[in-house]
Amino acid sequence: MIVINDLTYQLGSKTLYEHASLHIKPKDKIGLVGMNGTGKSTLLRIIAGELTPDQGTISQRKDCTIGFLNQDLLSYQTIDSIRSVAMMAFDDAITVQKKIELVLHQLETHYQDSLVDQLAVLQEKFEQLGGYEIQAKTEAVLEGMGFSTQDLDRPLNEFSGGWRMRVMLAKLLLQKPSLLLLDEPTNHLDITSIQWVENYLKSHTSAFIVVSHDRSFLDQVATKTVEVAQQQLHVYMGNYTFYEQEKDTRAALQQNAYTNQQKKIKQTEDFIERFRSKASKAKQVQSRIKSLDRIDKVAPLATKASSIKFKLSVQQQPGRLVASLEHVAKSFGLVAILKDAHAKIERGDKIALIGANGKGKSTLLRIIAGVEATNAGESILGHNVNVAFYAQHQLEALNLDHTILAALKHTGAARTETELRSIAGMFLFTKDDVFKKIGVLSGGEKSRVALAKVLLSEANFLLLDEPTNHLDMVSINILAQTLQQYTGTYLLVSHDRHFVSQVATKIWYIEDTQIKEYPGTYDEYTYWRQQSA
Repeated sequence: MIVINDLTYQLGSKTLYEHASLHIKPKDKIGLVGMNGTGKSTLLRIIAGELTPDQGTISQRKDCTIGFLNQDLLSYQTIDSIRSVAMMAFDDAITVQKKIELVLHQLETHYQDSLVDQLAVLQEKFEQLGGYEIQAKTEAVLEGMGFSTQDLDRPLNEFSGGWRMRVMLAKLLLQKPSLLLLDEPTNHLDITSIQWVENYLKSHTSAFIVVSHDRSFLDQVATKTVEVAQQQLHVYMGNYTFYEQEKDTRAALQQNAYTNQQKKIKQTEDFIERFRSKASKAKQVQSRIKSLDRIDKVAPLATKASSIKFKLSVQQQPGRLVASLEHVAKSFGLVAILKDAHAKIERGDKIALIGANGKGKSTLLRIIAGVEATNAGESILGHNVNVAFYAQHQLEALNLDHTILAALKHTGAARTETELRSIAGMFLFTKDDVFKKIGVLSGGEKSRVALAKVLLSEANFLLLDEPTNHLDMVSINILAQTLQQYTGTYLLVSHDRHFVSQVATKIWYIEDTQIKEYPGTYDEYTYWRQQSA
């Protein structure tokens, strides 16, 4: 369907791709993975025709249509209802529908046989285009994305960026292009909506390429994994878990080949050095020199960056009871989030608060942190509890004149510069990046600095609201390992199911305006919910 051949592309002075190739077949379900900055989003833009390769060709079948979901769509604004925006996927049918309405209006005032004939033709065409089902299809997809029936008539510009992205995703899915290009489609979705998209893509008959840092999502939807690494596209015939296992196997084979080759090269070099000055060995020496020149060298393995970078410190141990909520009520207008709610957090608890968007998860974290007032009841911190809270609004507390390194040093004064650079690297700031001023960073980059500062704070109680949102898979893995070793207590909100399964030993969820607890891991919780359904 699409053949990428000999692709070379440079971004400034950095070469993202050099003579890379890939064949995309009509039913391929591809997960595109790789470190941040390797060019995953760039590849999607090249395939979509938004960027032109410096070298190489991209051949596309004539009947191939491409639908591209990218983060730029967040800026789209209109007063049209979200139903109308999503139904724009059916442009041809809507155009015919408008013509039908015009003919019907003409018939009301001026009956003519020719208009009746025209109406019949239009109605037949409308039926062929599936026009009578488009509203039902649109509403089913939007409601699957988490919108209520009442939401469907609201203007798009009333919704936040994340919800607008859901509408654009719905529109794209309804268009059913030959090839879907999805750049981080789960970024603004809750677990329920992610699972809906998973089920949709699993039953999707056409090809797609999806970039995502959600490994559970990739495991569910991808049957082929393409890794962007060392300016090439490496194909693995399976999902993300298969890719990880197969990559380890390939790495072991590569390491063995590299070791054996280096041993042979060393023996050849020793022979050349030993007999270089002997006339009787001149032919053999020259032959060995030529063989070294001709050798196709095996590359050494790239340094693996998924090991633990640092250990979280706790300045002091708190009492047994870290926090409690007593008779807490919280509402926004007529919408009640909590009513007479109770909960306790004990020392050493590792809790994940999960659930659909709009249920009050972030509100609950803010109440416990003491930055959100309750309508009734109280949130009480225990003895010697030192709280560190990570959330989007924490960005306001960053000093815009500080460099990244200075910001980390301000919180982690006891750490050496080497340690601070290592921590910065965990959050995707490498080499001279650490000298960038906070004021020039993007929102995502500021979020990573704020999260790093929270983890350096030596607090014994962490409140983390979507800590993985701006991290790549390697960094998410390091963060999970770091939290596993943390001796303090934490409550976190996350829609990343694999991450939650790695770090939580208790699950909280808000149901019927109450805080409910499942005393086990996420996998145990999901099994329990399935059995209870």
